[in-house]
Amino acid sequence: MVSGAALEPPRKLSEAAARAFHAVRAPLAAFAATLVLFGLFMAVIGRNPFAIYAQMFRGSFGTWFSCQNTLLRAAPLMLTALATAIPGRLGLVVLGGEGAFVLGGLAAAVAGDLARAHGPWGMAIAMLAAGVSVGGIWIAIAGVLRAYRGVNETIATLLMNYVAIALLNHFVEGPLRDPASLNKPSTLPIGDDNMIGPIPGLDVHWGLAWGVGACLVAWFLMNRTLFGFAARVVGGNVRAALLNGLPVARLIVIATFLGGACAGLAGSLEVAAIQGTANASLVAGYGYTGVLVAFIARQNPLAVIPVSIIIGGIGASGGLLQRGFNLPDATVNVLQGILFISILVSETLRGNAFVLRKKRPTGSPTSLTPSSASPTSPSGPGPKPKSTTAVAA
Repeated sequence: MVSGAALEPPRKLSEAAARAFHAVRAPLAAFAATLVLFGLFMAVIGRNPFAIYAQMFRGSFGTWFSCQNTLLRAAPLMLTALATAIPGRLGLVVLGGEGAFVLGGLAAAVAGDLARAHGPWGMAIAMLAAGVSVGGIWIAIAGVLRAYRGVNETIATLLMNYVAIALLNHFVEGPLRDPASLNKPSTLPIGDDNMIGPIPGLDVHWGLAWGVGACLVAWFLMNRTLFGFAARVVGGNVRAALLNGLPVARLIVIATFLGGACAGLAGSLEVAAIQGTANASLVAGYGYTGVLVAFIARQNPLAVIPVSIIIGGIGASGGLLQRGFNLPDATVNVLQGILFISILVSETLRGNAFVLRKKRPTGSPTSLTPSSASPTSPSGPGPKPKSTTAVAA
């Protein structure tokens, strides 16, 4: 006779597998719908969708060079995605990764110029610290406005992106412009000898290691610490968190600072390892694409890593599509746009299905168990608790 203790591990494994499937089925369905819709769009304009997908795979993972190019694009996406994923665990929808990325790169260029006397290591530390600080403070401004003035963080961070880009253009074309930069205004270069080199054995800079490490730390912070538990409580029900004495306003500010710090770190690495200077190339859309990554990953920092690699691969294949099929380089942006819409639709349908199940009688065989996910769960970008006023500190 088999004891109950012997049955416990398989039962736990089956429950874990069920939870994993429940977490990935919506993104997988969105991916499948995107491939079908994009394929139909390609067929309408006279292109073979299967040949296009084969070329996209070749340009993303088909060769060692393409794999490295994919990882190079995935590195900043991991960090900018955390700018949305970390506050997302509190039920916030932050879209300010682009602004934090841009200002983090600008701050890194300034800090590197000021720290020239301290050598390459001193310059690298100063640049990364400046990017983290400026990026964190930039998004934390929206967190303060949300926590103490009730300003919608989605609108605030979206508008702040344009302010950040305007600040970059002002300083790069004005007070911080290198007189030698004629056709493309930029700050003073940090110098090739002071740039962060690649990972040994790869043609990919150390930003990839920073990105993976940041995702691992963010996962541990949100799932294995009291701060993460409090953040999930706030994301589930703000009123319940306030009634239990949680410092909701402080948690919002901290979470937005941490998210902005990750995006600012991505910007500083872009300057310190690739560009060598701050210029208009910083406005590359990594912050906006990071929002897509965070939504596909359903705000899970661990899931951000593979999703960033996939989205980075899609971006890396744009050049091949342009040359091989005479398509615009922005074709991959169309694919990403369809994917983003599919993710939003899938999450909406998932939330509506939850509401319908919740309205059924308790005795119904399909009634929810206490462990069922809520549509306001921090694991996904579902609807947030309604609040029109600032939360109490």
